[in-house]
Amino acid sequence: MDDIVARLTEINKRFGYIPRAQVEQLAKELRLPPARVFGAATFYSLFSDKPRGAHVVRFCEDAPCHVAGGRAVFDAIRAALGLEPGQTSADGRWTFEMTSCIGVCGVGPVMMVDDDVYGNVTAERVAEILNADR
Repeated sequence: MDDIVARLTEINKRFGYIPRAQVEQLAKELRLPPARVFGAATFYSLFSDKPRGAHVVRFCEDAPCHVAGGRAVFDAIRAALGLEPGQTSADGRWTFEMTSCIGVCGVGPVMMVDDDVYGNVTAERVAEILNADR
């Protein structure tokens, strides 16, 4: 399974998502049923089987982030991007996604932009985070 995940990570980085043709090709290379590779590709939330924007914003929807003021941060992200969760901007710059625990509950609310994790996020910091070197 580790080899599947490592290869899917490479594909996801190269294309920004995991195209169906790449799943089938990887299955052939690894001599596995395509359903097994597709199952791994759709199980992990950091992978996508649909094209995403150049920057992916993920917001933790779990209880610790919610209790720490997550609703205000969620609303600020939606307003700043003009997107609902699961949407990509028309210009292809942003995709907004909800995710389960990112693993840093002690610093909630937490959001990710691409591979960068931000903790103790407030609604006031959202625009600054989104505009940082992007």
